[in-house]
Amino acid sequence: MYIIFLGAPGAGKGTQAGELARELGLEHIATGDLFRQALERGTDLGLKAKSYMEKGVLVPSQITIGMVLERLSAPDCTKGAILDGFPRNLEQAEALDKALREQGKAIDNVVYIKVSEEELLKRLSGRWICRRCQAPCHATDSPPRVWGKCDKCGGELYQRPDDNEVSVKKRLEVYLAETAPLIDYYTQGSKLIEIAGEGGVAEVAKRIKAALPGER
Repeated sequence: MYIIFLGAPGAGKGTQAGELARELGLEHIATGDLFRQALERGTDLGLKAKSYMEKGVLVPSQITIGMVLERLSAPDCTKGAILDGFPRNLEQAEALDKALREQGKAIDNVVYIKVSEEELLKRLSGRWICRRCQAPCHATDSPPRVWGKCDKCGGELYQRPDDNEVSVKKRLEVYLAETAPLIDYYTQGSKLIEIAGEGGVAEVAKRIKAALPGER
């Protein structure tokens, strides 16, 4: 079973993808983690990606696609996987479908977590991250017990420069421009499942499970 999670920054797709992966016994593949792992291991693709990241430019789709396909070919992905943060554009979606077809596989469902712009702005502009363990918290929705310190490890909390309102609006514009063709692509393939992403984590998870074929 291969499932893709789509959603704007702040939609909660990473949290939901991780929870569903654990429940179904599938691997949760997040592209951000893939980049970090490839850099740590010093793989060919990791070194290629590093050269772009150091220049502060986007890593070309072909390198990202190569990393994802390499990960999907690992033994622990035999049962399938949940992809989070990939594909980001139509080129990546078509390349993924082609590669899976060659292996006799296919994407089963694409879960699109839809959240209003107003809610996304609220979520992202109030988000703080732990420098040590990268755990997130929120100034109003899930504030830390001691302000400035992570509840999990006690590390220092900081706000990313791109989590201010102006930057967030720009990120959402870029995301929507990139993702609109993806939504159409998977809708035409009868694979898109749109989920209302506002509400608590458990509430959204329940909607996802109810909407996935065979998971009711």
